[in-house]
Amino acid sequence: MHRRRPGTATAIALSSAALALICGCVPAAPAPEPPAPAPSSSGAATSVPPATGVAAPAAARAMARSLPERLRIPEIGVDTAVMSLGLLANGEVAVPPIAAHAPAGWYDGSPTPGQTGPSVILGHVTVGRYGDGVFKQLSRLRAGNRMSVTRKDGSVAAFVVESVRTVAKSEFPTQRVYGNVDHPALRLITCGGIRAGAAGGYPDNVIVYASLVAAS
Repeated sequence: MHRRRPGTATAIALSSAALALICGCVPAAPAPEPPAPAPSSSGAATSVPPATGVAAPAAARAMARSLPERLRIPEIGVDTAVMSLGLLANGEVAVPPIAAHAPAGWYDGSPTPGQTGPSVILGHVTVGRYGDGVFKQLSRLRAGNRMSVTRKDGSVAAFVVESVRTVAKSEFPTQRVYGNVDHPALRLITCGGIRAGAAGGYPDNVIVYASLVAAS
Protein backbone atom coordinates (compact mmCIF):
# COMPACT_ATOMS: atom_id res chain seq x y z
CA MET A 1 0.00 0.00 0.00
CA HIS A 2 1.33 3.44 -0.89
CA ARG A 3 1.87 5.63 2.16
CA ARG A 4 2.63 9.34 2.12
CA ARG A 5 4.31 11.25 4.89
CA PRO A 6 2.90 14.50 6.39
CA GLY A 7 4.91 17.47 5.26
CA THR A 8 2.96 20.69 5.79
CA ALA A 9 2.19 23.04 8.66
CA THR A 10 -1.42 21.90 8.41
CA ALA A 11 -0.42 18.27 8.90
CA ILE A 12 1.59 19.23 11.98
CA ALA A 13 -1.39 21.02 13.52
CA LEU A 14 -3.72 18.13 12.76
CA SER A 15 -1.24 15.64 14.19
CA SER A 16 -1.16 17.49 17.50
CA ALA A 17 -4.94 17.69 17.67
CA ALA A 18 -5.35 13.99 16.97
CA LEU A 19 -2.76 13.04 19.59
CA ALA A 20 -4.59 15.07 22.23
CA LEU A 21 -7.53 12.72 21.77
CA ILE A 22 -5.46 9.55 21.48
CA CYS A 23 -3.72 10.15 24.78
CA GLY A 24 -6.94 10.39 26.78
CA CYS A 25 -6.10 13.97 27.71
CA VAL A 26 -9.41 15.55 26.83
CA PRO A 27 -12.94 14.33 26.04
CA ALA A 28 -13.37 13.18 22.47
CA ALA A 29 -14.44 15.90 20.05
CA PRO A 30 -14.89 16.18 16.29
CA ALA A 31 -11.51 16.34 14.60
CA PRO A 32 -10.36 17.23 11.10
CA GLU A 33 -8.50 14.83 8.84
CA PRO A 34 -5.96 12.88 10.95
CA PRO A 35 -2.23 12.87 10.23
CA ALA A 36 -1.20 11.22 6.99
CA PRO A 37 0.26 7.71 7.34
CA ALA A 38 4.00 7.22 7.32
CA PRO A 39 5.66 5.66 4.30
CA SER A 40 6.02 1.89 4.12
CA SER A 41 9.32 0.11 3.80
CA SER A 42 8.88 0.25 0.03
CA GLY A 43 8.52 4.03 0.01
CA ALA A 44 11.10 6.60 -1.01
CA ALA A 45 14.27 6.34 1.04
CA THR A 46 14.36 9.79 2.62
CA SER A 47 15.78 9.40 6.11
CA VAL A 48 15.07 11.53 9.16
CA PRO A 49 18.07 12.19 11.44
CA PRO A 50 18.02 10.34 14.78
CA ALA A 51 16.23 12.28 17.54
CA THR A 52 19.35 12.23 19.68
CA GLY A 53 21.54 13.87 17.07
CA VAL A 54 23.84 10.84 17.17
CA ALA A 55 23.92 7.59 15.23
CA ALA A 56 21.11 5.15 15.97
CA PRO A 57 21.97 1.79 17.56
CA ALA A 58 23.04 -0.91 15.12
CA ALA A 59 19.68 -2.11 13.83
CA ALA A 60 18.71 -5.72 13.33
CA ARG A 61 17.56 -6.83 9.89
CA ALA A 62 14.02 -5.72 9.09
CA MET A 63 11.24 -8.22 9.76
CA ALA A 64 8.31 -9.17 7.54
CA ARG A 65 4.97 -7.55 8.21
CA SER A 66 3.05 -8.98 11.18
CA LEU A 67 0.56 -7.19 13.41
CA PRO A 68 1.61 -6.33 16.98
CA GLU A 69 -0.19 -8.18 19.77
CA ARG A 70 1.67 -7.33 22.98
CA LEU A 71 4.06 -4.63 24.20
CA ARG A 72 6.36 -5.18 27.17
CA ILE A 73 8.51 -2.47 28.78
CA PRO A 74 10.03 -4.00 31.94
CA GLU A 75 11.66 -0.74 33.07
CA ILE A 76 8.26 0.87 33.75
CA GLY A 77 6.16 -2.24 34.36
CA VAL A 78 4.23 -2.18 31.08
CA ASP A 79 2.82 -5.49 29.83
CA THR A 80 -0.14 -4.68 27.62
CA ALA A 81 -2.11 -6.00 24.71
CA VAL A 82 -1.88 -3.88 21.56
CA MET A 83 -4.98 -3.08 19.54
CA SER A 84 -5.05 -1.66 16.02
CA LEU A 85 -6.16 1.95 15.50
CA GLY A 86 -7.52 2.93 12.12
CA LEU A 87 -9.77 5.73 10.91
CA LEU A 88 -13.44 6.21 11.76
CA ALA A 89 -16.07 6.80 9.09
CA ASN A 90 -16.04 10.54 9.89
CA GLY A 91 -12.31 10.80 9.26
CA GLU A 92 -11.22 10.87 12.89
CA VAL A 93 -8.47 8.60 14.08
CA ALA A 94 -9.81 5.84 16.33
CA VAL A 95 -8.54 5.75 19.92
CA PRO A 96 -8.09 3.11 22.61
CA PRO A 97 -11.14 3.03 24.89
CA ILE A 98 -11.31 5.32 27.92
CA ALA A 99 -11.72 2.36 30.25
CA ALA A 100 -9.99 0.48 33.02
CA HIS A 101 -6.97 -1.43 31.72
CA ALA A 102 -7.26 0.12 28.25
CA PRO A 103 -4.49 -1.30 26.02
CA ALA A 104 -1.98 0.55 23.90
CA GLY A 105 -2.89 1.07 20.25
CA TRP A 106 -0.83 0.66 17.10
CA TYR A 107 -1.60 3.18 14.35
CA ASP A 108 -2.29 1.00 11.31
CA GLY A 109 -1.12 3.70 8.91
CA SER A 110 2.42 3.02 10.09
CA PRO A 111 4.67 -0.03 9.50
CA THR A 112 4.23 -2.96 11.86
CA PRO A 113 6.90 -3.14 14.60
CA GLY A 114 10.05 -4.62 13.08
CA GLN A 115 9.39 -3.47 9.52
CA THR A 116 11.56 -0.75 8.05
CA GLY A 117 10.17 2.64 9.02
CA PRO A 118 8.63 4.24 12.11
CA SER A 119 5.99 2.06 13.74
CA VAL A 120 3.76 4.19 16.00
CA ILE A 121 2.15 2.98 19.23
CA LEU A 122 0.02 5.31 21.33
CA GLY A 123 -1.41 4.97 24.80
CA HIS A 124 -3.29 6.90 27.44
CA VAL A 125 -1.54 8.61 30.31
CA THR A 126 -4.85 8.75 32.21
CA VAL A 127 -8.21 7.13 31.48
CA GLY A 128 -10.80 9.43 32.99
CA ARG A 129 -12.34 8.17 36.21
CA TYR A 130 -10.40 4.91 35.90
CA GLY A 131 -7.12 6.56 36.84
CA ASP A 132 -3.71 5.83 35.39
CA GLY A 133 -3.30 4.84 31.76
CA VAL A 134 -0.95 2.24 30.32
CA PHE A 135 1.67 4.88 29.45
CA LYS A 136 1.50 6.77 32.75
CA GLN A 137 5.23 6.23 33.38
CA LEU A 138 6.44 6.59 29.79
CA SER A 139 8.46 9.74 30.56
CA ARG A 140 10.65 7.73 32.96
CA LEU A 141 12.27 5.81 30.12
CA ARG A 142 15.86 6.65 29.25
CA ALA A 143 18.28 5.89 26.42
CA GLY A 144 19.36 2.26 26.61
CA ASN A 145 16.14 0.91 28.11
CA ARG A 146 14.71 -2.06 26.23
CA MET A 147 11.23 -3.10 25.20
CA SER A 148 9.70 -5.83 23.07
CA VAL A 149 6.71 -6.32 20.83
CA THR A 150 5.23 -9.79 20.38
CA ARG A 151 3.72 -10.12 16.93
CA LYS A 152 0.86 -12.17 15.49
CA ASP A 153 3.22 -14.58 13.71
CA GLY A 154 4.82 -15.48 17.06
CA SER A 155 7.99 -13.48 16.49
CA VAL A 156 9.33 -10.91 18.96
CA ALA A 157 10.81 -7.56 17.96
CA ALA A 158 13.20 -6.13 20.56
CA PHE A 159 13.89 -2.40 20.63
CA VAL A 160 16.26 -0.13 22.53
CA VAL A 161 15.40 3.46 23.45
CA GLU A 162 17.44 6.14 21.69
CA SER A 163 15.86 9.15 23.37
CA VAL A 164 12.78 10.44 25.18
CA ARG A 165 11.41 13.88 24.38
CA THR A 166 8.66 16.00 25.92
CA VAL A 167 7.33 18.58 23.46
CA ALA A 168 4.52 21.10 23.44
CA LYS A 169 1.56 19.85 21.42
CA SER A 170 1.70 23.04 19.39
CA GLU A 171 5.23 22.03 18.32
CA PHE A 172 4.63 18.33 17.69
CA PRO A 173 7.51 17.04 15.48
CA THR A 174 5.41 15.35 12.82
CA GLN A 175 8.24 14.73 10.38
CA ARG A 176 10.54 13.28 13.04
CA VAL A 177 7.82 10.95 14.30
CA TYR A 178 6.21 9.88 11.03
CA GLY A 179 8.96 10.63 8.52
CA ASN A 180 10.61 7.77 6.66
CA VAL A 181 13.73 6.19 8.16
CA ASP A 182 16.09 3.58 6.73
CA HIS A 183 15.82 1.10 9.62
CA PRO A 184 13.08 -0.51 11.76
CA ALA A 185 12.04 2.06 14.36
CA LEU A 186 9.40 2.45 17.05
CA ARG A 187 7.68 5.57 18.37
CA LEU A 188 5.71 5.49 21.63
CA ILE A 189 3.50 8.50 22.30
CA THR A 190 1.38 9.73 25.19
CA CYS A 191 0.49 13.03 26.87
CA GLY A 192 2.74 14.90 29.27
CA GLY A 193 3.22 18.04 31.30
CA ILE A 194 1.09 19.32 34.16
CA ARG A 195 -2.60 18.54 33.77
CA ALA A 196 -4.94 21.53 33.71
CA GLY A 197 -7.20 20.48 36.59
CA ALA A 198 -8.96 17.18 37.24
CA ALA A 199 -11.01 17.38 34.04
CA GLY A 200 -8.48 19.27 31.94
CA GLY A 201 -5.97 18.22 29.34
CA TYR A 202 -2.20 18.03 29.18
CA PRO A 203 -0.10 20.63 27.33
CA ASP A 204 2.62 18.32 26.03
CA ASN A 205 3.36 15.01 24.34
CA VAL A 206 5.95 12.50 25.55
CA ILE A 207 7.62 10.74 22.63
CA VAL A 208 9.95 7.75 22.91
CA TYR A 209 12.23 7.05 19.95
CA ALA A 210 13.56 3.48 19.69
CA SER A 211 15.24 1.21 17.14
CA LEU A 212 15.07 -2.53 16.50
CA VAL A 213 18.10 -4.39 17.89
CA ALA A 214 16.99 -8.04 17.78
CA ALA A 215 14.36 -10.24 16.16
CA SER A 216 13.41 -13.72 17.27
